[in-house]
Amino acid sequence: MLLGGIFSAALGLKGFLLPNGFIDGGVTGISLLTSQLTGISLPLLIVLINIPFIVLGYFQLGRGFAARTLVTILGLAVVLVLVTFPLLTQDKLLIAVFGGFFLGAGIGLAVRGGAVLDGTEILAVYISKKTPLSVGDVILVINIFIFGIAAWLLSVETALFSVLAYLSAAKTVDFIIEGIEEYTGVTIISARSESIRQMVTEKLGRGATLYVGKGGYGSHGQQPGQIDIIFTVVTRLEVTRLTDEIDRIDPQAFVVMSSVRDTKGGLVKKRPFH
Repeated sequence: MLLGGIFSAALGLKGFLLPNGFIDGGVTGISLLTSQLTGISLPLLIVLINIPFIVLGYFQLGRGFAARTLVTILGLAVVLVLVTFPLLTQDKLLIAVFGGFFLGAGIGLAVRGGAVLDGTEILAVYISKKTPLSVGDVILVINIFIFGIAAWLLSVETALFSVLAYLSAAKTVDFIIEGIEEYTGVTIISARSESIRQMVTEKLGRGATLYVGKGGYGSHGQQPGQIDIIFTVVTRLEVTRLTDEIDRIDPQAFVVMSSVRDTKGGLVKKRPFH
């Protein structure tokens, strides 16, 4: 995953963003902007600017994380120096979208491999522990600052295309990390809870937890009797099958769904790359 992340990020940079003067957010964006303004080698800047964040990551997230991140960033620098990528398109919109896509895929794969290609996230985690700001808030503030400077020093058009590349990268990172099989927590309230529990555990092969509850007020008025409430976690791809099976057993069942970022243990289908 780390190797795939390195080559995907390098393709996004050398095949799309670099030849057209676009930048990205975070440390990568700072490195791209500095390289354009000073002429200093981009691979050298990526390594040097990331070093303080790697040191911070060593103290905040551990030796293993810092070591993997250092190796990954050095690997990216080496690939940028040694590997030649073709210039795939001249269209600025495609450059922004797909440059961001490949860069984001590289960052996401690195995260799945237990490292980062951009030290901004380490700084954001550290600041979020010290202030009321969330990790997303910190990254947003940093990137607004970077793109503001880009608009001032380069051009507004370049900054706007760079923002588009950043949004493409951010969405791709989310997709790679969360995966197409994002988990969904499902709560089922039904008078036929035992039949539904058997379907979930035996037919779908998923774990189920039963909560003992009491009915409040339903479609038939007061329902004070005791009832078993079923909770299970399935992948997003399995939601339709689960709801179809519930409808066959009890069309009147009350079903509540919510997104789940991750799970550990239990009978849950594992995501790719886990």
